[in-house]
Amino acid sequence: MARSALTGTRIRERRLTLKLRQADLARAVGISAAYLNLIEHNRRRVSEPLLDSFAKALGVAPMALSEGAESALFEALREAAAGVGLTAGPAVGGGALIDPSELERIEEFVGRFPGWAKVLAARQARLAALERVVETYSERMGQDPYLLDALHEVLSAVTSLRSGAAILVETPDIEPEWQARFLASIASESLRLSAAAEGLVAYLDSIEATDSALAAPQEQMEAWLSARGWHLPDFERPDPPDPAALIAQAPELAASAARDLAQAYLTRALADSRLLPLKPFLAALSETGLDPARLAARFGAPMAAVFRRLATLPEGAANLPPLGLVVCDGSGTLTLRRPLPGFALPRSAAGCPLWPLYEALSRPMQPLRLTLDMAGRLPQRFQSWAFAAPRPPEGAAASFDAPVLMEAMMLVTPATSRLETARPVGTSCRVCPRLDCAGRREPSLIAAR
Repeated sequence: MARSALTGTRIRERRLTLKLRQADLARAVGISAAYLNLIEHNRRRVSEPLLDSFAKALGVAPMALSEGAESALFEALREAAAGVGLTAGPAVGGGALIDPSELERIEEFVGRFPGWAKVLAARQARLAALERVVETYSERMGQDPYLLDALHEVLSAVTSLRSGAAILVETPDIEPEWQARFLASIASESLRLSAAAEGLVAYLDSIEATDSALAAPQEQMEAWLSARGWHLPDFERPDPPDPAALIAQAPELAASAARDLAQAYLTRALADSRLLPLKPFLAALSETGLDPARLAARFGAPMAAVFRRLATLPEGAANLPPLGLVVCDGSGTLTLRRPLPGFALPRSAAGCPLWPLYEALSRPMQPLRLTLDMAGRLPQRFQSWAFAAPRPPEGAAASFDAPVLMEAMMLVTPATSRLETARPVGTSCRVCPRLDCAGRREPSLIAAR
């Protein structure tokens, strides 16, 4: 069990809370008061058996005194600190600035004020949840025709009500007949507004309640693959099953369009597994490291096949770090999304224009490798590889006069070093806090102004 350098501080705060003297606690754990004094001032490390003795004497679990006991709490507090900003930059949300040196005292703060720490962490969790709801709503507003129609209906009714009311207020000598007409119109528009508002509220409530009830065919397919860890072990066998057989056993793919997408995906995945057999591919990966270009050259395979194969390997294979994959067509529409924690991918809105994914479209056949700083309350750094190439036509579309269809893809994984220069990016403009971004195409819904 690892222990932090502030274990002594926690022991001291717990002793003071219980109103125990140093001599009494030292006697209880079998050490001298002088040695306990050194421990409480973090000048001596605490051994495993001694930590257990302290925990028993203080009436807490050993983990309450060791590093990692409040790791989630520490992370929430760091995220909250990032949310109000540090002295190095402007505060987000207008809160008081926090000196960066104070971040090193988070454990001390939790040890001394556990109640306040939990309150702040709970507020941060609530804020993050609300931001996710805003992100969902913003995407729906940009893509959902029903929501757009409902909002238009509400605004139309409100405008009509204001016009009728303004005429009645500003025209005191209006004839009774016309007054009755305007009053009837106001009553009618009030009912219309009420019905539209009720429908809109019910629909907005259903977005959060049914967020996991994926209606879009692409979402159904991606959820089905995610539930299987994005790896299809059946395709690694010498006699892999037909993709149609796997789809027939997948009730999650409710829509026929989702089954069609899954058929196309599995057909390509099966071809990738034959082109890049698992055991030789893992052996090469252990030798070359995470280098898609070298792997493609080694197997004489298309770069796109290597990207897809890397993103769908068994979890933990070849000590590979977690990988995310995002694919788009020539229009920039995301056609496949394997998310990675910390690197959120929009469900329907366009992604960040600064992603290498889109840059690759303008530089086809040229591999790109960039380090990215993903915006957020606690920014994270990622390593990315991007590549774009013409997508070979299939079936009847394969002809000399067929249009050239481009496809770009981007692999992302947590960066292991912070020494490289990184490109600041976000998820999508609507939920990105970077106000001075050169690629911004619309205002952010969450950034402070």
